[in-house]
Amino acid sequence: MTIDDQSNATDENADDDRPKAYYRKARRKARRLGIEAETDQDAARILEAQGIDVMNDDVSLIDVQPEMLMETGGGQTINEAQRLAAIHEIQRNLVKRRRFRLFLLVLRLLFFVALPTGMVGYYYYNVATDMYETYAEFIIQKNEAQGSLGLGGLLAGTGFAKSEDSIVVQGYLTSREAMARLDQEHGYRAHFQSEEIDEYQRLPANASLEETFDFYSKHVKVSYDPSEGVIRLEVIAATPEASQIFAEALIGYAEERVDELSERVRNDQMRGTLDAYENAELEMYAAQQVVLDLQEQRGILSADAEVASQMSIINQLELQIEEKRQSLGALLDNESPNPIRVGVLENEIERMEQRVTELRDQLTKSTDNAVSLAKISAELQIAEANLLTRQTMLQQALQQVEFARIEANRQVRYLSLGVAPIAPDVPSFPRRFENTMLAFIVFFLIYIMASLTVSILREQVSV
Repeated sequence: MTIDDQSNATDENADDDRPKAYYRKARRKARRLGIEAETDQDAARILEAQGIDVMNDDVSLIDVQPEMLMETGGGQTINEAQRLAAIHEIQRNLVKRRRFRLFLLVLRLLFFVALPTGMVGYYYYNVATDMYETYAEFIIQKNEAQGSLGLGGLLAGTGFAKSEDSIVVQGYLTSREAMARLDQEHGYRAHFQSEEIDEYQRLPANASLEETFDFYSKHVKVSYDPSEGVIRLEVIAATPEASQIFAEALIGYAEERVDELSERVRNDQMRGTLDAYENAELEMYAAQQVVLDLQEQRGILSADAEVASQMSIINQLELQIEEKRQSLGALLDNESPNPIRVGVLENEIERMEQRVTELRDQLTKSTDNAVSLAKISAELQIAEANLLTRQTMLQQALQQVEFARIEANRQVRYLSLGVAPIAPDVPSFPRRFENTMLAFIVFFLIYIMASLTVSILREQVSV
């Protein structure tokens, strides 16, 4: 093997280390320059021999060395005139190719980008129906107790203290229930099924409940700011009057729902205390009736008064007995007492003592015909003590009712408008220029992605 063969073999081995994309690019560049080569490796060697950078695309044929065109891959030699003619021919071919490729690029851009963008712009500027948006803001307020301590007192008056009610109202306004009521009372579905609305924005005549609700969700937007406690309502309709009517109706529905929420809270707080008060009142009446029945049955209004009266009579009789005994003793001290007077005094003393015994028996002993005052007094004391207890419990229950009523009043919630819904005088949608530019960007990005995908696939297929 000669030295030249060894060097060629070394060059071929070095060429084999290069990526295949390098050789493919060398082959394409040789074709642009009019150089015939049998393989990609031959094209790379010829370009390198002529001092041309394969990876650099900015190569002008004017800068190509004459030796490059004097010797081709076949080893043939041409004169100066043929060389210049070949250069001009190659330049014309390159210009034609570039113009043709530019024409194809412009044509593709027109077809895939400009034409769809023009159609979208035509729709927004000439076909799309104007839509009007009514905006409103409101908050849910609560009558909180002033000066309350703790975390609740710190959060009172902020959006966090009313977040639950606001979230409930937000969910209600974006629900099927609110949509159905709005359609029933104000013809929401019929409004968007009008023939005056373009076909793309019109609600189909045979739209189902789910389709109508999806349409409603896009045209009624409710947002809630928890930091400020503000609920923002945006209602879109085909006319400014309809958008205002829909917004006012939804605010009215929200206010009714807030009233229902506060009413439930008040009823829950009052129900237990009112039931306890009614029970205490019934029990007090029952205890009072027991006292009255005892008084009627025993014929005694007050056992204490009866006992005091009986004891007063007994005391008087005992005093009289003592006086009679004194008189009897003085009479018996005589040497010849009068037996008649002695007998009278002794009979009087005996009768008084019997009366005292009867009165004392009435106080402590019961018979078949009468009940002792002690028993009557005990019964009345128990009944009156029970009555007093029931009266105290009734008074406490009444205080609890008043306290619950105050707390219920503090739980009252009401809706306050921050921004009233006012019909706009200019359409809010569609945003023609913005939507057209957005369509242009979308179509252009789609075209770029498709072109890159096709180029990558073509590169992989040509491997």
